[in-house]
Amino acid sequence: MKIALASDHAGYELKKEIIIYLQSEGLENKDFGCYSKESVDYADFAEKAVRQVVSGKFDRAILICGTGIGMSLAANKFRGIRATLCCDAYMAEMSRKHNNSNCLTMGGRILPADEAVYIVEIWLNTEFEGERHQKRLDKISKIEEMNFKPVK
Repeated sequence: MKIALASDHAGYELKKEIIIYLQSEGLENKDFGCYSKESVDYADFAEKAVRQVVSGKFDRAILICGTGIGMSLAANKFRGIRATLCCDAYMAEMSRKHNNSNCLTMGGRILPADEAVYIVEIWLNTEFEGERHQKRLDKISKIEEMNFKPVK
């Protein structure tokens, strides 16, 4: 599994901890910025990572800003992205089981590193259940088709 990561300045430190975890698990990953605590706009970096998932070059994305809300808003503007803001392990599990989340967002100012790493672990290792949940995702895809042009 290939993971694209991005953060803004408020998520920078937590992103570094997540990268250490991914590397320890032998998971291929790439950091699409930002690369310091200098103030930046989260949408710029969400776009860089999410485009990698949309293009099929990466399987999933992990995005971190101060609360995770901004990254979630930006990521969900892309067709085919199911970005889920997760503040605990249960949300991470359900986001995969029921929503087949391909983009995890978290808050660097909300979560301690050990909790965030556990959320990532659960999110990466939980399978989508399909069946009745796929029917619901198909409805979301139809809404996307009506409202979003394909990404080029």
